[in-house]
Amino acid sequence: DRGFRVFGSVRKQADAERLANEFGANFTPLLFDVTDEAGVLAAAREVRAALNGKTLAGLVNNAGIAVAGPVLELAADEFRRQMEVNVIGPVITTQAFGPLLGSDPSLAGPKGRIVMVSSVAGRNGNPLMSAYSASKHAIEGLSESLRREMMLFGIDVIIVAPGAVKTPIWGKAEEVDISGYSNSPFLPALQRIRKFMLHLGETGLPAEKIAGVIAEALTTASPRVRYQITPDPMRHLLTAILPKRMIDRIVAGRLGLTPRA
Repeated sequence: DRGFRVFGSVRKQADAERLANEFGANFTPLLFDVTDEAGVLAAAREVRAALNGKTLAGLVNNAGIAVAGPVLELAADEFRRQMEVNVIGPVITTQAFGPLLGSDPSLAGPKGRIVMVSSVAGRNGNPLMSAYSASKHAIEGLSESLRREMMLFGIDVIIVAPGAVKTPIWGKAEEVDISGYSNSPFLPALQRIRKFMLHLGETGLPAEKIAGVIAEALTTASPRVRYQITPDPMRHLLTAILPKRMIDRIVAGRLGLTPRA
């Protein structure tokens, strides 16, 4: 709508065809998984050819999944999968598309920007969502370091940290198999957190709201370092202000994570 040609990554051919039909000529689907380095590099070559010697205006690292489970019992492979998608994926895409933003001196045009989609979980840790919170904390640190590195090329790096957004990531909570925790003391809390995740999918911000913030980060003359946008900003303000031990007690009480008598 703002006149950009958008290259958007999807993992399924059916999604590529559907979105191309919905968005029209200014949208070009790229078929790859962010954890597949060869696939990402092939897509970067495709974009380079389409740019025809010009720079790319922006890279948005947005792909992500949410893995739930208590640290004591969550399989290491599940934790690893969380980090592969949410952290290593953005590293792979940044390495592949970063040169197109202007670190490659052979390209002409203004320097592009990188938007890293983090989360309010990038500064807070939710119980039973440790893998997800850890991945978003990693994105925050990665972005801070990357922003200072990319100053060498005049390429800015901006964090967009949403609260809950109405996307399928929360609806998938219903598909999560927690039967492996049937004998776990964490089972009641896991059932509550799954119900809460489904609630977030219903009450979260519309994706278009986040897209507007991303567009601002990519185009405004003086972007902020970090944009946080949530459906309930007062709650997150209180979380930032109140003592950690107090927040611990409130959260534990709601999820039933208090010590047994």
